[in-house]
Amino acid sequence: MGVQLDWENLGFVYRDLPYRFRATWKDGEWHSEGLVQGNQLVISESSSALHYGQQCFEGLKAYRTKTGDLQLFRPDMNSKRLNASASRLLMPEVPQEMFIEACKDVVRANADYVPPYGTGGTLYLRPLLIGVGDMIGVAPATEYIFTVFAMPVGNYFKGGLKPAKFLASFDYDRAAPFGTGAAKVGGNYAASLYPGKVAKGQNYAEVVYLDPATHTKIEEVGAANFFGITKDGTFITPKSPSILPSITKYSLLYLAEHRLGLKAVEGDVFIDELDQFAEAGACGTAAVITPVGAINVRGTEHVFFSETEVGPTIKRLYDELTGIQFGDIEAPEGWIYKV
Repeated sequence: MGVQLDWENLGFVYRDLPYRFRATWKDGEWHSEGLVQGNQLVISESSSALHYGQQCFEGLKAYRTKTGDLQLFRPDMNSKRLNASASRLLMPEVPQEMFIEACKDVVRANADYVPPYGTGGTLYLRPLLIGVGDMIGVAPATEYIFTVFAMPVGNYFKGGLKPAKFLASFDYDRAAPFGTGAAKVGGNYAASLYPGKVAKGQNYAEVVYLDPATHTKIEEVGAANFFGITKDGTFITPKSPSILPSITKYSLLYLAEHRLGLKAVEGDVFIDELDQFAEAGACGTAAVITPVGAINVRGTEHVFFSETEVGPTIKRLYDELTGIQFGDIEAPEGWIYKV
């Protein structure tokens, strides 16, 4: 590898790599530009993405295996989720074949920036779909840009697989009950910045968001999905129409049942019934798995397995998931795409 970076201390920050994929949609069809250089997008000042939030995005990773091969983890699921978000915002869907090939092309073109096996680093891919063009009315755009760019990253939460403390929010919601919570759109994240700042100001990693209708059930943990391991060995993760459907979460549901032999369910997780859990975690593409050491609920700290140590079941889930992603453990059929 010709690129020299501190691979084990990358952090989760933007880096301008040489190549990205770009395509434009106009007059009812996609026009691929293929791989391009330059990280600047030139768009109209009246683009609907800027004024009315007509944009959505994805996040996935490329991994370098022990043998040096490069692979993607379930990019077909990211494609489906991007298109679900696009449909919610009346944007054109991106054909799955174009999405997956774009991701592969970007990884190949920037292969020198995929961190070496064993460092814990990955190449993070950010597919982005935005409405552009000259229009000012509140209506779907007539033109769109789809791009995929990448950067090498380390852990999203500082410290990696170490427990973090979170603050339950009764004052702020991540999304409306019948809004865009299940879509990966920028507005959901912009709305989370202030509550996140409040939590960090009190020395918590992030906010635990409750269901916006009743504030009785856990929905998400910052920008990640929540899961818990009950004392009788059941893997439970919240189910709600306003939760972003995490690909990591659904992978863990499968692995918990089929690899660890746990009962695995999606269902209600009430904030006043945390005593049922022996362990808890937050999961997502960026975070992978972050153990939840404690949740502050109205001033009372509820500690799970430990505030300093990782629980045994979460450790097994983490090892199984990352083992698959880095090519050390056989993956369920269709989960790995070789680059």
